[in-house]
Amino acid sequence: MSKKFLAMALAAAMSLSLLAGCGKPASNPSGSTAGAGSSAPAATGKVNYLNFKPEADEYWQELAKKYTEETGVEVKVTTAASGEYETTLKADMAKSDAPTLFQVNGPVGLASWKDYCYDLSGSDIAGQLVSDDFALMDGDSMAGIAYVIETYGIIYNKALLAEAGYSEADIKDFASFKAVVEDITARKDELGFAAFTSAGMDGSSDWRFKTHLANLPIYYEYEADGIGDTDAIKGTYLDNYRAIWDLYINNATCAPTQLSAKTGDDAVAEFVMEEGVFYQNGTWAYGDVAELGDENLGMLPIYIGVDGEENQGLCTGTENYWCVNKNAKPEDIQATLDFMNWCVTSDTGLEYLCSGDKMGFVIPFQGNLESTNLLVNIANGYVKDGKTSVKWCFPTMPSEEWKNGVGNALTVYAADQTDANWAKVVDAFVNGWAAEKAAAK
Repeated sequence: MSKKFLAMALAAAMSLSLLAGCGKPASNPSGSTAGAGSSAPAATGKVNYLNFKPEADEYWQELAKKYTEETGVEVKVTTAASGEYETTLKADMAKSDAPTLFQVNGPVGLASWKDYCYDLSGSDIAGQLVSDDFALMDGDSMAGIAYVIETYGIIYNKALLAEAGYSEADIKDFASFKAVVEDITARKDELGFAAFTSAGMDGSSDWRFKTHLANLPIYYEYEADGIGDTDAIKGTYLDNYRAIWDLYINNATCAPTQLSAKTGDDAVAEFVMEEGVFYQNGTWAYGDVAELGDENLGMLPIYIGVDGEENQGLCTGTENYWCVNKNAKPEDIQATLDFMNWCVTSDTGLEYLCSGDKMGFVIPFQGNLESTNLLVNIANGYVKDGKTSVKWCFPTMPSEEWKNGVGNALTVYAADQTDANWAKVVDAFVNGWAAEKAAAK
């Protein structure tokens, strides 16, 4: 994806005014200009990176090794288990070899870690941003920098959808999507496949629903109320949340009672083995499903039955901000700044970050490469067609505890779909939100 189209896509997705080129990178606070091009700095200090993304661990390990081979600088990458990042970060920050590079998800995460964040203002990597809108500010201090922009929706198998007698043109909103899904379920034995892969609720998969799916009712409430955050979510669109969740769990490869034990790997395997047509996930999952062939892959918006949703696009945003530990040794801070800048400016770093056969990221830096990730290109197509991207609102979710409360309630409801059990989801969503927001103050 070109820099020009990256700017257009992100502006539409996040209502940002991007600048086409930000001039030459500025020197960092210590005066070093190392890492501004493809060459790496001389060996000094060390880097200790606590990575948020388990799916990218293999590539971060390889990239760290290549950087060390080129510069002699030690780079250690530790990856937190899915759903355990905050717990791992708290434990690791208490160690003598605390991370020098870590991550927060946005303003909510920053509130817990702002006292650890080095001011990135004027650093080389800050100079590489296509817009200052991708800087996470704490007053006048640049506490973090977004390093990846991602998109999610409902990935689908075009060949299976065609075999069922449909195409993407038949799906324009929740009502039409529901009709297609329920028809596939009615003919499941005849067709030999289900509508959805399993909506697993174990820790490797539940984030897709307690966070990513939950984003939709939050987004539409924020849009209706003209706000960007709240201490008291009303739950205006929770009936819509129930409707899409019902569709997922009652038209899948397994019974809803089995979801508590189903994993993310199960969902991937079911999709790749062509046991299900639809699979909620994002651009980062391209490598998992690419073996089906680009000609067989598509991506749909997540429709939940809201007026005007025929003009809705995919869900695009970020909850990935790099932060540098200001309590690290000065030489380790400098080594970390140099490593970050090398990642987004060097040929090697850009290949690993942007290539579809590696991390496949869209990055908000001047060096962003043309994407070989089909799902990224599909997302760009929605923007080009004038569809309104759904902003990522889940960085405003109160806490991981809130997400877990919603996830637990969703699992209970899936096993026994009564109004009383849905009321528990509503309670976790609305009252749990208010309680967690109040506790954070």
